[in-house]
Amino acid sequence: MKDAILRLLKERRPEPVSGEEICKSLNVTRTAIWKHMQVLRESGYEIEARPRAGYTLTGIPDRLYPEEILDGLSTRFLGRKIYYCDSVSTTNETAKELARQGAAEGAVVVAEEQTGGKGRLGRRWFAPKYKGIWFSLILCPPVLPPEANQVTMLAAVAVAAAIRKETGIAVGIKWPNDLLAGGRKICGILTELSAEMERINYMVVGIGINVNQEQTDFPEEFRESAASLRTASGIKINRVKLIRAALAEFEHWYEIWLARGFTPVLASWKEMSVSLHCQVRIHAPNKSWEGWAEDIDSDGALLLRQPGGELQRVISGEVSLRLTEKTN
Repeated sequence: MKDAILRLLKERRPEPVSGEEICKSLNVTRTAIWKHMQVLRESGYEIEARPRAGYTLTGIPDRLYPEEILDGLSTRFLGRKIYYCDSVSTTNETAKELARQGAAEGAVVVAEEQTGGKGRLGRRWFAPKYKGIWFSLILCPPVLPPEANQVTMLAAVAVAAAIRKETGIAVGIKWPNDLLAGGRKICGILTELSAEMERINYMVVGIGINVNQEQTDFPEEFRESAASLRTASGIKINRVKLIRAALAEFEHWYEIWLARGFTPVLASWKEMSVSLHCQVRIHAPNKSWEGWAEDIDSDGALLLRQPGGELQRVISGEVSLRLTEKTN
């Protein structure tokens, strides 16, 4: 009922909707309408009530509410079911629990804040309240477990495309899945899965985008390496529009991947890459390499040309760019 009243207010905005009209349209009492209006106001919606005129929606809160994301979402299946959390340890943990309980493919967990956010290799991820977009996707792709890494790179392509379209910021991808703006990290992606030998039970793709933080919002340990879309562009970004765009781009690329394989995804990944054709240092848990980032193979592994001429295939690791821009 609350969602139905909100839709009605939005449809008539900026004109008022009379209480009598709401009663007739939704078959509710005036007392019920008043209670739902109070709930909407407590959620941050600004609603003006005028005698003999009715209710007017005058302001929408900067929140990632499911009803706001769904209002204008163009996807077929992705994000059609949204689990909203004001604060959560990590959206990935919540999504994995929902997947174990049978949540459908395409379900999304979104949070305003993560208190225990983490990235690849167990690194801490700073995810403050109402400043970024922290969300996880539940997927069940009909592929073998070794192909799961391709979805991580697909996510990087999708989010980079969405950011470019919505903000105009020329974000680039650092292998395998970090997004950079001005050489600083603005987005991280973490994929986790439950699988058997020959099938994936479910996959959770966690995505964290730094959206509206000021540089002083970051803890000192991150200020040199992290940035936000706001610091990169100088303007505040609409988070709801951006997550809608990210979901639409992800579904687009996911369906291409299922129909045509990894080749078109990898081609777009390479076009957006800032860590190919330049000198890099790669840190793995037990080893490090330096060399020339020559290419990405069909499995998403980095092909590193070492100083002695040997070609090293690197499956995972943390890349440090030795040049600020790639060289063609």
